[in-house]
Amino acid sequence: MDKKYLKEETSIKEIIAPYLKNWKYFVGSVVLMFILAVLYIKSTAPVYKAQTSVLIKDAKKMSAASGDMGVLQSLGGFSGMGTNSIENEVGVFESKTIVEDVLKEHNFQTPIYAKQTFFNLELYGTTSPYIIHIIQEKENVELPKKPVFIKTKGDEIILSSEEWKKEIKTSFNKTISLPFAIIMIGKNPAFKAPKKADLSDVFFNYNDFDGAVNGFQEALKVDLLDKDGTIISLMVDFENKEKAKDFLNGLVRQYNIYAINDKNIESKKTKDFIDKRIALISSELGDVETQKEGYKSSNNIVDLPSEARINLQLKEQSKAQMLELGTQLELHRILQSSLNKKGKGDILPINIGLEGEAAGKLIQEYNTLVLQRNKYLENATPDNPLVKDANKQIEEMKSSLSESLQKNVTSLELAKRKVESQLGGSEHMISKIPSQEKLFRSIERQQQIKENLYLLLLEKREEAAISMEITAEKARVLDKAFVFKKPVAPRKMVILGIFLLIGALIPFSIIYLRGLLQSTIIKRLDLTKLTKLPILAEIPRLKNKENVLVSFNDVSPMAEAFRILVTNLRFLLPAKESSHVIMITSSVKGEGKTFVSTNLSIILASSRSKVLVIGADVRNPQLQRYNPSMKSAKGLTEFLSEDVANVNEIIHPSGYNEHCDFIYSGSIPPNPTDLLQNGKLEELLKIVKEQNVYKYIVLDTAPLLLVTDSFLIADKVDATVYVTRSEVTEKSYLEFLNHAIEDNKLNNVGVILNGIKESNFGYGNKYGYGYNAEEKKWWQKIFK
Repeated sequence: MDKKYLKEETSIKEIIAPYLKNWKYFVGSVVLMFILAVLYIKSTAPVYKAQTSVLIKDAKKMSAASGDMGVLQSLGGFSGMGTNSIENEVGVFESKTIVEDVLKEHNFQTPIYAKQTFFNLELYGTTSPYIIHIIQEKENVELPKKPVFIKTKGDEIILSSEEWKKEIKTSFNKTISLPFAIIMIGKNPAFKAPKKADLSDVFFNYNDFDGAVNGFQEALKVDLLDKDGTIISLMVDFENKEKAKDFLNGLVRQYNIYAINDKNIESKKTKDFIDKRIALISSELGDVETQKEGYKSSNNIVDLPSEARINLQLKEQSKAQMLELGTQLELHRILQSSLNKKGKGDILPINIGLEGEAAGKLIQEYNTLVLQRNKYLENATPDNPLVKDANKQIEEMKSSLSESLQKNVTSLELAKRKVESQLGGSEHMISKIPSQEKLFRSIERQQQIKENLYLLLLEKREEAAISMEITAEKARVLDKAFVFKKPVAPRKMVILGIFLLIGALIPFSIIYLRGLLQSTIIKRLDLTKLTKLPILAEIPRLKNKENVLVSFNDVSPMAEAFRILVTNLRFLLPAKESSHVIMITSSVKGEGKTFVSTNLSIILASSRSKVLVIGADVRNPQLQRYNPSMKSAKGLTEFLSEDVANVNEIIHPSGYNEHCDFIYSGSIPPNPTDLLQNGKLEELLKIVKEQNVYKYIVLDTAPLLLVTDSFLIADKVDATVYVTRSEVTEKSYLEFLNHAIEDNKLNNVGVILNGIKESNFGYGNKYGYGYNAEEKKWWQKIFK
């Protein structure tokens, strides 16, 4: 369990080690991105969120003629006039048409800006010194990509742009022909300069109408607050607060105009329909009235019920008159008969029911005369003059009374015949009443229906007209357009976080990708993953102006590294009294074989042990580069080719340590492989060993991957030191080394990692400083 924990801990450390050792790059990148984030925030104009919310009323309640539409629906053509779904109303707000109408109302096509220190300030409404009117857009022209600057001198306007060859001069309230449009610039009478704003550099950007509409349509966000409700929220993110509020309020206002126009169209169509029906009903009603008039005229009827009632009354009256006239006529005849039968001394009856006062008065006078005569006869004879005179008066009165009664009889007979005629007419009229009443009632019924329908249509027409005049808004504003105090952009903390994250990701990505794409060996851990061979040492990379060769009592990291190499190499070498032969090789050239061979021999010689270094790489001699004076000295090639028979003739002092000698490679032979196979190298090693002078014999050989020379002498050595170099040796070379060992081409092999950076040491950055070495502080490194 502990081993597993240690393994996991080691693995985590290995993963994060490349990042920890490059912490300076992380800090520098983060600080740089922090500065860039601050500059970005400062140079970005703040954007504010504006919002308004409206309640969409039920459209059914907004229809023409209100609740009485049910009456008109029964007339046909008015069914299905219910409200649209709330999703459709959202679609209306998002439509291009409504945005177009709002932009036609406001001057959004040419936004005006003023250059500030960090960003451009948008001027709008009272903060804009100018009002720009687009008179006409020019077709098939390229739109400007650069702003148009406005400068004024009194009433003179100077327009300039980087895209124009020369300036355009004009004045206020005059048409200006620009390459892309004809415009007019006027002074804003309500202009109030914004506080702390530099208006010395003012310009405007031009967008064609379609482009402006598309931009505003994309900026608009329409959302339904509750899926079960009818409240719609409208939002935009603009730099200028007043512009945002005007745009949102304009949308709501235009939406209500659409709704009112739609409802007025319904009301107008309803009114037109009613007008047509009224005209038709008026015509029909006029026909009925004419028919009624003609019927009355042809039948002499004013009012049929009254006529019937009058005729009935007239009939009854005629009957009563007939009876009365008959009675009077009979009384007159009786009175005439009585008058004719009576003598001079008889009186006539009075109060028998005669209606005429004249006849009754005459009868009364006649009776008075008769009574007076009779009274005279009581005292006188008939011949008495008074009696005679009375008789004479009675005869005259009787004659007058008889004439009067005869006239009355004649008058009564005429009156009776008239009443009889009237009675007959009444009875005839009464007999015609049922048929007349039936026809008349039919005409009146048609008239009444037409009149009622006509009055109803007149009422509905008035209601439709009233509805057109007093139509309420469909979208009731719950919250007028308002702007949130805090800007929505730039989002300072988000931007800062993103920049800092990018600052951390840049070095992280570089290190990660470099590690992912790294094909060469970098540090000790790479070797341990690729081979099971022991790692003898890590040789630090040479610093500028640092001596290539170590010296006696050297306490530098380089010297300490080679001392560790010597220590580990002794564990690798077999225990014997004779000389130890050590082969120094690598995969390719440039990995530091000669450098390692030379410094290894110096460290081995520091313990007063004699060391002989043989330059066995006869193809590319490098050993003499540390002693250029020996460049032409005879060496191994001459011995192998038998040009030199005595070994001691090719052994030269190193010049660095009295206990260290060199056999240089000599001249470059044309057949190095043949020379290494002729047995002379084995003879040389035998001679040197028999001299028993050198405790260590170091062979600086050719690279294994390029030529086979080193394999030819690998069986003659006690140990092989395989040199790899950080950031040079490919990882695939280690696979070649492993195969060579598996095939027994090499034995007793140890690996060295050469040229490793200080930060990549396997045992920490302080490796190899020694007890007496003083680590420099970070400020000492900076101000060195």
